[in-house]
Amino acid sequence: MKIIDLRSDTVTSPCPAMRAAMAAAEVGDDVYGEDPTVRRLESVAAEMLGTEAALFVTSGTQSNLLAIMTHCGRGDEYIAGQTAHCYRFEGGGAAVLGGVQPQPIDVEADGTLDLEKVCAAIKPVDPHFARTRLLCLENTQAGRALPLDYLGRARALAREKGLAFHLDGARLFNAAVALGVEPWLIAGHFDSVSVCLSKGLGAPVGSLLCGGGEFVAEARRWRKMLGGGMRQAGVLAAAGIVALGGNVARLAEDHANARRLADGLSAIKGVAVLPPGARTNMVFLCIHSGLERPLASFLREKGILVAGRESIRLVTHRDVTAEDIDRVVAAFGDFSRTL
Repeated sequence: MKIIDLRSDTVTSPCPAMRAAMAAAEVGDDVYGEDPTVRRLESVAAEMLGTEAALFVTSGTQSNLLAIMTHCGRGDEYIAGQTAHCYRFEGGGAAVLGGVQPQPIDVEADGTLDLEKVCAAIKPVDPHFARTRLLCLENTQAGRALPLDYLGRARALAREKGLAFHLDGARLFNAAVALGVEPWLIAGHFDSVSVCLSKGLGAPVGSLLCGGGEFVAEARRWRKMLGGGMRQAGVLAAAGIVALGGNVARLAEDHANARRLADGLSAIKGVAVLPPGARTNMVFLCIHSGLERPLASFLREKGILVAGRESIRLVTHRDVTAEDIDRVVAAFGDFSRTL
């Protein structure tokens, strides 16, 4: 029985084209700047996002950490959403390793940060306070694509207040596909952008930190200090090149499957899709309190894996087909009938 894993889009396996590219990759020592496949990946990413340079790193967590530590110094502060990955799910790395204080604020229902609240969170120039240096957004935010006009207003605010502007764009390509725009139209609002290769794009490892030439050079130094300098990394970068070259447009299939899933689950008694519908490749569920673990166990017996904390999040990806979605909906219906 095929296992249908809806816990995250990080669970995909490399496709045959990736495996072939990895096996044939030309490599060199990337710490010396001599891996041609890594250099090619970084060039492709920079061109797609409209930046001067890019840096291949091990993970999105490392990419965000490098960005914060490059933009900020010890005793500085960055502003991010309460549920932002760089604040909530990255082990406090910016504070522990960079001495950079986070200032979280509530995320609005549409995934944005209220810019008036951002203004209120910026500290005055006073020795009592950390120095606010950086504003971080996330796109997509819990699957929601941030509107382009909002990005423009947030960019203007950051400029007015003298803040650097970073995007955790782990799923930036999902946002671009959902909005029907080129990725550089999103990335162009920011001083730095992190994008993940190992989520919806299906590569086994890696992220890219993109930005200006001087910024990336400084981030490269921090990468080495944090133990992220890789040697013959072209074997991994080759999969990333395939991901960027052929897997962006197909994200629309994941979005369609998420809509199919949301529509199917909405018709089942005791299951609430909140908010209604799908957010790019994510569907969030609310079920009766206390049923989360029994539901997960029931689905696991049927070869379906789910996860969640405050709510159950179902994530579609390249290894989940429309037929798999129908099987998931049927399993939820079977569980509902046991109640």
